[in-house]
Amino acid sequence: MPVESRPLRDASLHFRVLQQYLFLLKKYPVLTKSVTSGILSALGNLLSQILEARKKAKTGAPVSELETAGAARYAIYGLFITGPVSHFFYQLMETWLPATDPYCIVKRLLLDRLFFAPGFLLIFYFVMNILEAKGREDFEKKMRGSYWTALKMNWKVWTPFQFININFVPVQFRVLFANMIALFWYAYLASVRK
Repeated sequence: MPVESRPLRDASLHFRVLQQYLFLLKKYPVLTKSVTSGILSALGNLLSQILEARKKAKTGAPVSELETAGAARYAIYGLFITGPVSHFFYQLMETWLPATDPYCIVKRLLLDRLFFAPGFLLIFYFVMNILEAKGREDFEKKMRGSYWTALKMNWKVWTPFQFININFVPVQFRVLFANMIALFWYAYLASVRK
């Protein structure tokens, strides 16, 4: 039976969106990954707020409206930090630890988990503190109060996903893959930082 091709305008919406994303990813890789990171980071914060509101509603506590400023801070963080930093980290990892290296699978995972994850989490706390217009004392308090807990949770949650991401996902899709996981991770971070 012959296969009939359809013009792109007749393709389904999700196929057209995917095609457009792939085009933008190829033409503007850092910008595309940054915008995607910003959107998914904001959605992660909103998800956290929705889950918190549902939990309050079940206990009978008063439920507050969604805080758009929190989602905006996460969007800014994703746009200016997560997207570009992750893009360049994954690119450098490919250069530093090519797939031809006999132990690249282990080395990549150790580099990500022992160096990138702690540093990236520290940057998250620092940038969020600035975006929230809080002082050094508050930053130190949050670092003492939840950084270590968040880092241990990061190692538990992210390690299997990052193993797959840095070893089996094509480099151009690693930021997107990590952003999909981060959607839920940022929901966790939003709740643990409170």
